[in-house]
Amino acid sequence: MLIPESIITCPHCGHQKAEQMPTDACQYFYSCTNCEAHLKPKHGDCCVFCSYGTVKCPPIQMSKSCCN
Repeated sequence: MLIPESIITCPHCGHQKAEQMPTDACQYFYSCTNCEAHLKPKHGDCCVFCSYGTVKCPPIQMSKSCCN
């Protein structure tokens, strides 16, 4: 079952926010709504949800290739 929402935690300020994930793509950039830090995936991850979210992105959840 696909989980469409993930809680992103900013590594700079610790702010958490629930976000809807795109179901057909990876999201490479994210701006924290608290400190305005610009996040991008950690080395080896395909998107910000895989790096900073509570749930991996939909393509990874569905065992499909991602945007690498």
